[in-house]
Amino acid sequence: MSAPIRFGQLLRELRTDRGWSLRDLGEKIQFNRGYIGKVEQGEKFPDRQFAELADPALAAHGALIDAWQAEAEERRKSERVGRLLTASVKDSLQLMATPDEQLLLPEIDQGARSLAVDYLAKPPGPMLQAAVELRSEVIRRLRQHHYRPHELADMYVTLGRIQGVLAYAALDLGDADGAMVHANAAWTCAERASDNELRAWVRGTQSLIARFNTDYNSALNYVLDGLSWPTTGTGRLRLLCGLAQCRANLGDSNGANAALDQAQHEREALTSTDSVQGLFTFSEAKQHYYAGSSLIWLPGAADAERAVREARQAIEMWESETPEARSLDDEALAHVYQATAHLQLNELDATYTALRPILDLPEDRQISWIKKRMDRIAGMLRVEKYHGSGLANDLREEIRSYAT
Repeated sequence: MSAPIRFGQLLRELRTDRGWSLRDLGEKIQFNRGYIGKVEQGEKFPDRQFAELADPALAAHGALIDAWQAEAEERRKSERVGRLLTASVKDSLQLMATPDEQLLLPEIDQGARSLAVDYLAKPPGPMLQAAVELRSEVIRRLRQHHYRPHELADMYVTLGRIQGVLAYAALDLGDADGAMVHANAAWTCAERASDNELRAWVRGTQSLIARFNTDYNSALNYVLDGLSWPTTGTGRLRLLCGLAQCRANLGDSNGANAALDQAQHEREALTSTDSVQGLFTFSEAKQHYYAGSSLIWLPGAADAERAVREARQAIEMWESETPEARSLDDEALAHVYQATAHLQLNELDATYTALRPILDLPEDRQISWIKKRMDRIAGMLRVEKYHGSGLANDLREEIRSYAT
């Protein structure tokens, strides 16, 4: 399903189809041509009256009004999410500044566990809302001084996991700075609880956010610190794969492959389990996904070939996973990484095949990571060897429409 056409884009198409200049349309609807130009470029979004005047003038038969209504609703939703992101960051900053208090731990722990599982299959916007609501209950109890002394550490662990969900939601919505604030608050909780499992997970998440911001040295430092904490379950495997990503981002093929091989060796010897499933466990499919997402940053054909294999393995495993282990966003990204590796190997048809499911994703599943990596593919398609390729041009245009 392709993305709906934007109001400004449709306005321009209708105007140029009629052979009108900006001045011509301005005279018809009594608007300044400079303003109309900004509307067409997406720099301005007009009120409904503009659409109601332009629609009959361009004989659009309601199409312009429909496009305006759809974009207006999208903007309202975006503004709501933006306000929620801002409020959630403010609360995280307050949490980090709040002195140790005694907290009560009732059904909140189960709520946090459910959030961690639900996050794998639901869009980030609703999950952000759910996490904010659950955290509000924790903070309310914190401020009212309701506590049982022996539950204090467990409450901080639960609160840290909620902060972890908020960090992922903010990052998937494109707010890396807000995500880091949430992750830092999660670290505060892990420190207060002296919980190494949460410490390791938070360091891996902080590294993830730093990689999103292309701050690879900071990302590496977070991972190395995370590996210094002894932990059970799959947290160390996640950090080793994060180490591979950092090494690959820094151009170290040997280091990246060695870290991936070490992670696989340690998985085969793993005997302990994670305390929480979903977002807080590192499945074998996720491990293959991390491998593919690491190796696409290296220039060698052998690395690209392994990336194709790893991404394909992740997709195949996720297709048969339980909901507790299947991450739909990561599964979609695995297709993007597979496509990237195919393109590095000059396999254009395979690139298109791998991307087809992603180009058909609904809008609320088009997280920031996907758009960011799709932009990279579009850039790779602009190189000289693809000039004149109809398939490359079509794919590049679809990606452009996807990111609009």
